[in-house]
Amino acid sequence: MMIVLLAAALAGTTPIDDGAPPQPVAGSPAASAPAVTAPAAPATAPAVPSAPEQAPARAPDGQILPVIVLPTVTPVAANDTAAETQPADEGAIVVNARRGPPPGDPVIALNKVTFAATQAVDRAVIGPAAKAYGSIVPAPIRTGFRHFFTNLTEPVIALNFLLQLKPGKAAETLGRFAINSTIGVGGLLDVAVAKPFKLPYRRNGFGYTLAYYGVGPGPFLFVPLVGPTTLRDVIGLGLDRAFLPAIVGGPLRSPAYVTGSFVVRSLNDRLDDDRRIQAMRKAGDPYLAAKEGYLAARQEQIDELKGHKHKEKAAPPPDAQTPPAAVNPAAPAPAPTGPATTGPAHAPDGQVLPPIVLPAPAPAATPAAAPATTTP
Repeated sequence: MMIVLLAAALAGTTPIDDGAPPQPVAGSPAASAPAVTAPAAPATAPAVPSAPEQAPARAPDGQILPVIVLPTVTPVAANDTAAETQPADEGAIVVNARRGPPPGDPVIALNKVTFAATQAVDRAVIGPAAKAYGSIVPAPIRTGFRHFFTNLTEPVIALNFLLQLKPGKAAETLGRFAINSTIGVGGLLDVAVAKPFKLPYRRNGFGYTLAYYGVGPGPFLFVPLVGPTTLRDVIGLGLDRAFLPAIVGGPLRSPAYVTGSFVVRSLNDRLDDDRRIQAMRKAGDPYLAAKEGYLAARQEQIDELKGHKHKEKAAPPPDAQTPPAAVNPAAPAPAPTGPATTGPAHAPDGQVLPPIVLPAPAPAATPAAAPATTTP
């Protein structure tokens, strides 16, 4: 650079600036020619102002520095700000999405996987095996098996009635156990429910006792070989099944009895629940139907244990001054608007089964009215 400046000084000229426009030389045609002025452009809409052009920046040693381009900031429109701050109309429907699992079902993802796997095994193995068992084993023998296993639960039921401070029902349960174990041929016959005893079977257990004293159900679970349940009921079921073998011991602890009794009880329960399972599978969401059916039936059992009976609302008395509406016998009955439900089903051992929810029939299409015609 110093050599260039020295050569320029000796020549009497100035160095060429890379950023400056070239100057015309005096006496040249370009300098003497008149400037040509372009015609004025027609007026147009004001354009967006652009940034003024600046000469390239130079370092102290004369080197041209690169141009720094800063990102432009997009201005926020006033309408967008008003739309964000404007409250919703009173008649508008605001939908808020819920993040995370629903209340009471924190492991819904795992439950749905277990539910799907259980249903697949039921369709492939358990369901056909239960139907074969029902067609091979006569109904009286199946009923005798059911009574036998139900009779073994009576001591646990009596103990829980005592824990709930209900000695009368505990005494009735022990009476049932004694009568069916002797007159009923080891529990194969339920003679205590008939005359002259009239001692019905009452279901109870440690899960009921926990709920009776205010223990909440906890998270909903779908456990293989158990089905829909809750954390409280899983703990109670484990105590129910471990109590009698721990007290009596002997054959009740043998693997042959444990395995055989489990298989027979499972097949009997599958036969009893077949109608409910088929209705559940026809629902829009089978998992939700199984969950809500179990929780509703379980709450009804606990309310009955506490003495809270579900009372149906009585129909309002008819108005004496209003005459009854005429009934057209040819008019069809109105179609149901909601899913058809049935009352709580009871298994032969007295257990309240979850309600069956049947899908609602699609309403018939109403024919469109013919357009009115006017006579000229």
